[in-house]
Amino acid sequence: MTDTTTPPRRSRKRRIIAAVAVAVLLLGGIAARRFIAAHEDPASLPDLLTVGGPAPAFTATDTRGQSHSLAGYAGKWVVLEWFNHGCPYTKKHYALVNGVGNSQAMQQEYTRKGVIWLAVVSSGPGRQGYTNAEKADEMARDKGAAPTAIIRDTAGVLGRQYGARNTPQYAIIDPQGVLRYAGAIDNRPSPSAKDIAGATNYVRAALDAGLAGQPIAVAQTQPYGCEVKY
Repeated sequence: MTDTTTPPRRSRKRRIIAAVAVAVLLLGGIAARRFIAAHEDPASLPDLLTVGGPAPAFTATDTRGQSHSLAGYAGKWVVLEWFNHGCPYTKKHYALVNGVGNSQAMQQEYTRKGVIWLAVVSSGPGRQGYTNAEKADEMARDKGAAPTAIIRDTAGVLGRQYGARNTPQYAIIDPQGVLRYAGAIDNRPSPSAKDIAGATNYVRAALDAGLAGQPIAVAQTQPYGCEVKY
């Protein structure tokens, strides 16, 4: 007489295999959802702005509750830098190479020359790169960042106004409120800090020319990096 209270080994093995298969499918589904969440549909990202026209007016609040507006900075050069400290391409330009970070060096140099440098985080709530004001300031201090202010654009208003699609991405506005440069930081679209040396830094070249009253040779480029997580 067969004992029906204990399943045969083959049946038990099939159940284990089935359970493992279900677990794999569930984990795969979770991974897929995370991948989709981390990669914004490019079609939903804003269109890039064309330089040469009036820069979009804005008023935004920084991590310390202070208000910043384009009108309030009339007569000054203004840089908008979109960044995300979780993005490898942002990390590339904030990495310390021989004790110096590319982004930090530019912030320090040009703010000393009177340029207003606003670092902008447009990651939305629950999205990669989103953080509270205190954490954003802490991360900036840890990296030795020195912008004029850090703007938490959590609703994505400023980012969409300026066609911010990637981190890093830059917009440079002249003292008359004209958008004079828009695009990438340089011509080396890689996440490796080793590629900074020898790269053509479009942002630095545009600021140097503009501050000297000269034409900006390369005024528009295709940005590269992680997609902005609106």
